[in-house]
Amino acid sequence: MKPIKQLAFLAACVMSLSTLTPVFAQSIQPVTIESKMGFDETISAIRQAVSKGGMMVLSELNQGKILSMTGLHIHAASLFIGNPNAGKMAFQDNPAVGVVIPVRVNIYEDHGHTYINYFKPSDLLAAFQGEKVHMLGNMLDKKLESMMGMLSR
Repeated sequence: MKPIKQLAFLAACVMSLSTLTPVFAQSIQPVTIESKMGFDETISAIRQAVSKGGMMVLSELNQGKILSMTGLHIHAASLFIGNPNAGKMAFQDNPAVGVVIPVRVNIYEDHGHTYINYFKPSDLLAAFQGEKVHMLGNMLDKKLESMMGMLSR
């Protein structure tokens, strides 16, 4: 193959690959649920549901407090939830999964209503190789749907 044809072929390959990422990113949509409770009560209820569901809140990010430094006053927090034993299984299968687990659940208030949103773990974990990783994603989808469904209107 001549150098010009090789370059054209390479450019076509790169361009076709570059179009895959936006399509993948655009197809993943967050699950959003309106809570039947206020902001603080929703966070407490999620903590309880997570505990009863065999998981734990591993970390919390109080975005409202952080954003108040900029003058924005908002109720917003993210809870990072998981199960160390399930995490161990996924990390042994593919250590790169740490970018999406533990699962991040966002709670925020907008116009007097409290919302919960998250990305389905199976959608995010689909980007990684590993049978155990995909099994974990499906299991987490069901757990989150069950736990968050109890809080919805």
